[in-house]
Amino acid sequence: MKCYICKKAGKETDPIAICIVCGIAVCEEHQIREQIPVKETYKWGLGEEEVTLPKPLPRILCTWCYESLITQKQK
Repeated sequence: MKCYICKKAGKETDPIAICIVCGIAVCEEHQIREQIPVKETYKWGLGEEEVTLPKPLPRILCTWCYESLITQKQK
């Protein structure tokens, strides 16, 4: 298996990750790793409290999917 984006550009690069959105293999140059905060809501009697847990959830995207998501957020 090789990095899909590099392969399209005519290069052969070993992948280090898989994009969680589209599933293509990506090399270090074409992967973007983000940390997503994990929030939990606790209900206490009549109220509730939202707590951010101490360990974030890692997310790896290819550059194509990352650009798509960023474009969607800006609209």
